Amino acid sequence: MRTKEEAIKGMQALVRRRRVVALEALCEVLGTRSRMTVFRRLKGVGYLSSFSDGGRYYTLAGVPAFDEFGLWFYQGIGFSRAGTLKDTVARQVDGAPDGRTHGELQHVLRVRVHNTLHELLREGRIGRERWRRVSLYVSASPKRAAEQVAGRQELARLLSEALRVLTAEETVEVLVEALRAAPAVPAPAVVAESIPLRDRKLTARHVEQVYETYGLVPGKKTPGSAPSRR
Repeated sequence: MRTKEEAIKGMQALVRRRRVVALEALCEVLGTRSRMTVFRRLKGVGYLSSFSDGGRYYTLAGVPAFDEFGLWFYQGIGFSRAGTLKDTVARQVDGAPDGRTHGELQHVLRVRVHNTLHELLREGRIGRERWRRVSLYVSASPKRAAEQVAGRQELARLLSEALRVLTAEETVEVLVEALRAAPAVPAPAVVAESIPLRDRKLTARHVEQVYETYGLVPGKKTPGSAPSRR
């Protein structure tokens, strides 16, 4: 019969090898049917339970490589720095500079969050604002929520500006600046900074649109430039 220390080492080795395990596998390696015994052993070494799949998967605290959202996925199973799905959704909403829509949360977390959002709203842990035709979930703090709505408005403005079609005058400006840099086509960011500010500032993405339309490639010779002499 294995000692307690041997059983714990066996459990740690199993999790490190598989990275994510179910309760049944932990019971087997520890030689017990008691859930309480398993959780007591897990607590002693530090562990995380999944926020997805009903929290039925476990890993050691040092295994996950969390991304910028504090999330880690392994074979579709999600773990979060925040812990449970409810706490994870609350943190995602409160931490977002421009709030989060239901679709954005579901995309990032890869699980259904409809019921979780309603529970958090009922508990007063998050707020909700109407944004165009969708609900925007924001912080429960009125001040923070106002900042998030303003952030969403600014994001929409920037996106609209980035996707707009350039006028003929703006297109000519881009081409003139690009050709002026002969013999090589400059980087889009360089052209964008060279064009004088007017009502709207052209971005590198706007310059890329013109380049794509006229077949200009950064670093290549500008059309009509004299060939180099060797």
